[in-house]
Amino acid sequence: MLAIEQIDTRNRAQVERFVRLPHRLYANHPCWVPPLLGDARLMLNRHKHPYYAHSDADFFIVSRDGRDVGRIAALENRAYNRYHNTRQAQFYCFDAEDDLEAARLLLETVLEWARARGLNRVVGPKGFGPLDGYGILVQGFEHRQLMTMMNYNYSYYPALLEGAGFRKEVDFVSCYIDAQKFRLPERVHSIARRAAERSGLKVLRFTRKREVVKWAPKIAEAYNKAFVNNWEYYPLAWPEIKLVLDNVLLLADARLIKIIAHGERVVGFLFAFPDVSAALQRAKGRLFPFAIVDLLIEMRRTKWVAFNGAGILPEYHGRGGNALLYSEMEQTLRAFHFQHGDLTQVAETATQMRADLENLGARAYKNHRVYARDV
Repeated sequence: MLAIEQIDTRNRAQVERFVRLPHRLYANHPCWVPPLLGDARLMLNRHKHPYYAHSDADFFIVSRDGRDVGRIAALENRAYNRYHNTRQAQFYCFDAEDDLEAARLLLETVLEWARARGLNRVVGPKGFGPLDGYGILVQGFEHRQLMTMMNYNYSYYPALLEGAGFRKEVDFVSCYIDAQKFRLPERVHSIARRAAERSGLKVLRFTRKREVVKWAPKIAEAYNKAFVNNWEYYPLAWPEIKLVLDNVLLLADARLIKIIAHGERVVGFLFAFPDVSAALQRAKGRLFPFAIVDLLIEMRRTKWVAFNGAGILPEYHGRGGNALLYSEMEQTLRAFHFQHGDLTQVAETATQMRADLENLGARAYKNHRVYARDV
């Protein structure tokens, strides 16, 4: 017998049930990377997560004969709806056993939740902020997550969503970069150099995290202007951006963060992260002292790098800004002797970047699909 229960986010035991469920579903799976437990709990903390300053969410668990078999979060992002003049709800944290009846109950609960709020559409998976990743994996199940934000799921998940009446909204494709084959023509480097000279663009490089922190407010301003044409965009408030930057810097090597500046203004950025997914698997979501040491060791020995955050203000696209961005991407691969790169979740609507990457030798190897259904 199926039963669905709303989580009381003030109840620690219930929060732990919700947070820990995927750890059982994916126990010892070679491709699943456990999220940090602190980050997972924060999503349910209405007092500390900045999302709740403007929006709302509820959380549900479905059980069969007393055994938890699935979970889901229902979100109303009012800031997104205001910006896009829409009335949509989102779902996130969708995890379930291969049980269509249970999955339908979870998704119908979100539809009813949205209907009660006067919302007319449900879209997801789509989370609480830009680090939460988008979509259900529909291609690339044989590859491990490079970052915890890029969700992993079993191959039966798309069938669960489609069986509940959800259909494709948008795809986010991740591209694989072979360091030996990712070669920019010399003319691209020349364009990049000329852009720096003629347009007054310069690349800022760092050696310490505290140097990056000084630029945080200007990076935030650039973020809110660089992605205005993206499907998922809405203007982030400073507390939301600070949360993103704090999480970014936690597992970052400052030398892999690049900023493109025009004078004192940030007009572009490239965030690259050494792949520490193997160490995160060993940590099982906990950052105890030995796990931190293990992460630091993994950062030095990994051969993979994830480019998760690359943007340039639209007005600099035709002034060599894109060329400068791609030039820095190649130099990052070369300078740190990475053998493999991943450009994480490029929306299919970002047609120019997708075309640029294919021309430079990158190839799509993972696909995450966002689904939608009218209420």
